[in-house]
Amino acid sequence: MTRRLREAAAQDLSGSQDRQFVTSLARGLEVLRAFGPGEATLGNQDIAERTGLSKPTISRLTHTLLDLGYLTYSARNGRYQLGPGVLALGYAMIAGLEVRQRARPMIEDLAASANVTIAIGERDRLNVVYLDCCRGTQTVALSLNVGSRIPLGTTALGRAILAKLPDGEREYLLRAMRERMPEDFQKIERGVDRAIRELDTQGFCTSFGDWREDVNAIGVPVFSLDGERLFGLICGGPSFNLSTDTLMEDLGPRLVKIAQDLSAPREMAAT
Repeated sequence: MTRRLREAAAQDLSGSQDRQFVTSLARGLEVLRAFGPGEATLGNQDIAERTGLSKPTISRLTHTLLDLGYLTYSARNGRYQLGPGVLALGYAMIAGLEVRQRARPMIEDLAASANVTIAIGERDRLNVVYLDCCRGTQTVALSLNVGSRIPLGTTALGRAILAKLPDGEREYLLRAMRERMPEDFQKIERGVDRAIRELDTQGFCTSFGDWREDVNAIGVPVFSLDGERLFGLICGGPSFNLSTDTLMEDLGPRLVKIAQDLSAPREMAAT
């Protein structure tokens, strides 16, 4: 199994001991994941380097994905782009998220009234992917939109999710972070431990300059109505425009109330 597929063991894709796991399908999905933000085109050599798969394997996979509409190909430069099939899958996923539909008017209202950025996201491997984002009209915005990926371990969005995971699952992910980011792991571990305490004492967790020195944010966990899926909700922005006092004293309690309203059926069932 390739390096990238081995890394996926900590990210829900390994299946190395699972007879139901289809390695060829996992490899095809890894080809699609090789395309990062701002990278419109990749060649077979680029994809091989990023996935660790051999060039003959990549050639077969890209040929198949091209036939299925998940990639497009330019004969002029011999490079691939993500195709409309990928967009169709992404749109179907976003359109079917009930929590996003329910959250939208709430986060729009808070973003507009406080002139901040509010976003909701879900864990994907060792990152969090933005599922929706609203900004106030006067907000100095970060360049993040639906589909953007941010780190799980150092952001308020990621910490809100990590703190509410079952202990075993959280430890599993932390071990993966220790292996992949040893130089940053002490900072990550301290931040996650603090997030657990903060959620217990004040209902939201913080990331003040931990992800980026110029970014302040707070985060809360949100559950789907059936309690099966865990999301994160954040309020944040550039530190020069959004003080820690404003986040702690004003926006924190308001964000907690939104999270409680969105997770109300589950919370009531637990009481």
